[in-house]
Amino acid sequence: MSLMDLRGQAKRRSPDELLQHLKTFNLDLKFTAGVWFFAPSGGRWHERYVPPMTMEEILEKAAGLMKYGLVGVEGHYPNEVNEDNLDLFKTYEKQAGLKLVTVVPNLFYDAQFEFGSLSSPIEKVRKAAIERTKTTLQINKELDTPFAIVWPGGDGYENPFGLDFYAMWDRFEEGLAEAMDAVPGVRIAIEPKPYEPRGVNIWRHTPNGILMAQNVEKRLKSDENKRLLAEGHAMVTLNPEVGHVLMGYEDLPYAFASIMREGRLAHTHWNSQPLGNYDQDLDVGVVSPEQAEAALYTLKMYGYTGYFGLDLAPERLPVERALINSMDALKAMNDRINSLDHEKILACINNPEKNRGYIEAMLIRARAKDPSKLSPMPDFE
Repeated sequence: MSLMDLRGQAKRRSPDELLQHLKTFNLDLKFTAGVWFFAPSGGRWHERYVPPMTMEEILEKAAGLMKYGLVGVEGHYPNEVNEDNLDLFKTYEKQAGLKLVTVVPNLFYDAQFEFGSLSSPIEKVRKAAIERTKTTLQINKELDTPFAIVWPGGDGYENPFGLDFYAMWDRFEEGLAEAMDAVPGVRIAIEPKPYEPRGVNIWRHTPNGILMAQNVEKRLKSDENKRLLAEGHAMVTLNPEVGHVLMGYEDLPYAFASIMREGRLAHTHWNSQPLGNYDQDLDVGVVSPEQAEAALYTLKMYGYTGYFGLDLAPERLPVERALINSMDALKAMNDRINSLDHEKILACINNPEKNRGYIEAMLIRARAKDPSKLSPMPDFE
């Protein structure tokens, strides 16, 4: 299993060390995309807008986007990735270099998961979810992926009255630990979300995800998993999605930093989202681009080396354009943050009584098409 070393994320640096790091470290914008949004089906409110596609057609379209920076795809088991088409994904990796970077157990769509998957109080359903997770982890191991995302979208509740929260959380954590010990050495990346499709999802916010990761790791028993933990590697990590973080009224750079402080940021999912609201999965930069830009700077500060997964819902524009726009948006933001005067930024942060408003003035000019039309930069003390 290709276990990325995330331990450096937690490193603390002095101001001088951080400045040197900011000057020398650049984010590697390696983009991935979920196969699920290349030909989306109809939703609750409308029929499908685009014709269905075979998986080979999806991968062919994805391969055509590699010249723009796409390097991999993501998919769910068993509806998108399964034993019948696994060789197809292997062929595209071998011939085109398009890697399947993660296989996600589908624990939310099937009717059997009506009352949850790994947390279900119905024992036969919970066992089915555990077995599906084991199979998915085995496929991840076979493909040598760096992590397996787990999104418990169907686990949670609507009516909180009388709910045994401890039992719900314990069942999920114990079930995931059982699957991980059955296929040791495979890293999990949990993806919190406040709501949808459940009224209240089981792991709502970033702190919930971090606590869940710690609790699952305490339950791991296999020698391989315990050895990796003893070496300081996180085996349960997070895959924060920008839209989910903002749905929960969290601050994006704060959330990313909270995860990296623990060495648990294995992957990121990018889109844009109004605060609160339903999960829109808009192109990157359409809403709150300043949050995305600040989050990128946080990733740069703490040395993120993972993929930039794109999780979009391009219902009313071609999937190619949605992906290219989103990749371009992140490239433009990355160029802006790299061009900033990191020494002055750190001086403003570490001496907040001086140069009030200087960072804001710097950002305004970095985002301006023609900064010469603006007022002069304030003097720097």
